[in-house]
Amino acid sequence: MENLNDTPLRRLEWWDIRRLESQGCTSADWENVFVAPDCDLSLIRNVRFSGRVRIGSLSRGPEGEWHGIENAVLYDCRIGDHVSIRNIGIAIRGYEIGNGATVENVGLMEYEAEAPCGVGRQVSVLDETGSRPVTIYPGLSAQLAVLMARKPRWGEEYMKPLLDSFLETRLSPGRIGEGAVVVNTGEIRNVFVDREVRVEGASRLSDGSVINNAAPGKCLAGIGPGVRAHRFIVEDGVVDGGATLEGAYVGQGARIDKGFTAHDSLFFANCTCENGEGCALFAGPYTTTMHKSTLLIGALTHFMNAGSGTNQSNHLYKMGPVHWGILERGVKTSSGSYVMWGAKIGAFSLLVGNHKMHPDSSDFPFSYLFGDERGGTIVVPGIMLRSSGLLRDEKKWPLRERRARRKLPLHDRINFEVLNPVTVGAMARALPLISELRKRPADDDRYVRYKGLKLRVSNLERASRFYTLGICKYLHLKTGGAPFPESHEDIAEEWIDLAGQFVERSCLERVMASESVEEMERLLTESHERYPELERRWIAIALREWRDRTSEIEVGAAEFDRMMEEDRRGYLDSLAEENAMLAL
Repeated sequence: MENLNDTPLRRLEWWDIRRLESQGCTSADWENVFVAPDCDLSLIRNVRFSGRVRIGSLSRGPEGEWHGIENAVLYDCRIGDHVSIRNIGIAIRGYEIGNGATVENVGLMEYEAEAPCGVGRQVSVLDETGSRPVTIYPGLSAQLAVLMARKPRWGEEYMKPLLDSFLETRLSPGRIGEGAVVVNTGEIRNVFVDREVRVEGASRLSDGSVINNAAPGKCLAGIGPGVRAHRFIVEDGVVDGGATLEGAYVGQGARIDKGFTAHDSLFFANCTCENGEGCALFAGPYTTTMHKSTLLIGALTHFMNAGSGTNQSNHLYKMGPVHWGILERGVKTSSGSYVMWGAKIGAFSLLVGNHKMHPDSSDFPFSYLFGDERGGTIVVPGIMLRSSGLLRDEKKWPLRERRARRKLPLHDRINFEVLNPVTVGAMARALPLISELRKRPADDDRYVRYKGLKLRVSNLERASRFYTLGICKYLHLKTGGAPFPESHEDIAEEWIDLAGQFVERSCLERVMASESVEEMERLLTESHERYPELERRWIAIALREWRDRTSEIEVGAAEFDRMMEEDRRGYLDSLAEENAMLAL
């Protein structure tokens, strides 16, 4: 006895066969066609059956809407209840079609037994030669992905064996899920389409999965017109507007649109990528690039905004495309900016011009970086701290949270704060470094050099003030009106910005020593939930010298606010002048 969705099926009687044949249906062996007892055979027309085909209940909808199978070729398929399948150009082969699904105007749908549907594929992110592969799978978080990319030996020797067993229970089936819609699409091979997902107008999809974790009726995932994708997973994200993917993971709330092309790239929560190109790109949460002339290649980013014509080089013609670089949290690039990797750009910095000397400005967050005529990097440290745009950034990101109200499990853990243990820790470390650099004699061109950077002594003096005000503002936000936190520990934990989540080094070490993927995610989630508590402990130890400087903190925080307000007013005045100039 054949079953479908726990419903016993029956073989066709001779009169059923005659009826189907009268409706234009054919089969090499009618014995291999099974239907539900209440299947309305009048809704099956011009269908050719081959291999073992099972069909559930078919009936007209309560308001007369069409359900049925028409103008199709079915090979070894399982068809659920109340589906709509028609106008299949070549065939549907090997697929299971879920209850209430719609498949119309499709050229070919083919699933080969045990095809992985993109799960477990490796993406050669950062280094295109494949030395830093990230294994993609449903539920991949930005945090574990960045560990695989940044710790390739650990990823290969420790993480990959854990994933091999972990993924055995997460392989996507050859299925079009319940209530899914696949229409006006050219070719689909070995692609899992989850429940309620809509695939409309795609050109060609192969070896991939489109996954929906949202509550019923709140699906976020989808594929739009003209999309071509191979070796991919789209999980609660959208790929639309003729985009092309080759070896990619598109995470929750991410949107790839308007002809964007990506290969060997990862896109995590709430990324927006349009028009340009990503190659070996690790696009952490809130990475944004929207211009046709922009190429992000071999870059590790998050909360990044790319200006038009942003470009990067990872290929220096000696060892191949093995070079890569890091744009720390909140980096912005101006129009026409260029970086030759490797380089590391400090948090919340603005990158202007051409940079070819492999700069490392991670010791100086909130900076302007200008490229000189020879590709050197001139740094103005701390100057971004007076920008009112920082406050705008911190407020706008939560408002752009596409995952909200979808009732789905959030894979990527995100902290939005601009002033945090990572950036404030960097500013605190920068103060003695600035004192040391100010004592160095300048070169003939009046610059002090450090880690591929050129700094003027006058800018270093001003940076010391900006960083002090930034620390005061942070402490006022965290301790204003409350006792300064206390701790008996002597050494403060090092904090790391792990693709959007602030994590202590000791937590990271525990994660990397865990014996299962589930345990890794649990530890990261626990750290995320305990962040306020852990942050106060860090303040008590790392900023202990500020304990008795309450008045200085209040004065510094007030001056910081005034500096921000002056910048905001100055910008508004400038904008008013521009509007007056352009008035009709």
